[in-house]
Amino acid sequence: MFPSYIPAEASNLTEAQSIALTKQIKQVAIPTPLSKEDVATTYVHQGSGGTPILLIHGFDSSLLEFRRLLPILAAQQSTYAVDLLGFGFTQRNLEIALNSENIKTHLYCFWQTVIQQPVIIVGASMGGAAAIDFTLNYPDAVEKLVLLDSAGLAKQPAIGKFMFSPIDTFATEFLRNPKIRQSISRSAYFDRSLASLDAQACAALHLKCFNWNKSLIAFTKSGGYGSLIDKISTIQQPTLIIWGRQDKILGIKDAVKFQRAISHSKLVWIDRCGHVPHLEKPDTTATEILSLAFSS
Repeated sequence: MFPSYIPAEASNLTEAQSIALTKQIKQVAIPTPLSKEDVATTYVHQGSGGTPILLIHGFDSSLLEFRRLLPILAAQQSTYAVDLLGFGFTQRNLEIALNSENIKTHLYCFWQTVIQQPVIIVGASMGGAAAIDFTLNYPDAVEKLVLLDSAGLAKQPAIGKFMFSPIDTFATEFLRNPKIRQSISRSAYFDRSLASLDAQACAALHLKCFNWNKSLIAFTKSGGYGSLIDKISTIQQPTLIIWGRQDKILGIKDAVKFQRAISHSKLVWIDRCGHVPHLEKPDTTATEILSLAFSS
């Protein structure tokens, strides 16, 4: 029913969109300069035509967070969603240091292998920081940029300095706790009824992947994505910033900071929406992304 590289707990999914997207997850061997072995990378591709859209998920997440947005976009043009190095259902090779530099390299290798043409890159939360980093380093691969309640302006968190044994193990077990994850999920939405049992199953599925906890520890120790504020002013691509007006995770101040820092940018507020507009308001989010895609 589901691909063999997806944990058996996928049987806990209940909503049609979640089940359908999980069934469509593909795995491809991506050669990188990071290791002699290829990285088994998971992604979904739907639709055809137009400039390809590439969706990048957030921290401790997977491409399943685009289960509502991707089908809407794919009805109009070619759309991809990929699991970043060390996240989602992509292989976790502990011999590869998990940091923003290697995530960027792996993503570029995926783009070279699978897509091979300029994209509209869409990043949600931490995925926004990854999308910015990718755009800055591989500008020829990016035609336009979309940030959904994006990270990328905060300094590197100090917690990485304290992630040593056994504290690191305790931290990941804390994040694995279903009650903690549900609390975080509920705070991400304006409409908390969307933090459903299916949403819980989607958000927890990748936790069953081999080395999930070790990869999360490694990325946190690396410092993750620090502030990119000194670099983002050099972005030349047309940029769309979409922000939930009731975002309780990152707040709303950074939306304006991004708009001021990126010269060719437009800020769109979504009312009655929290940190995840692609999940809470997928139709509105898709309309704005496609408007950017179709603009000259």
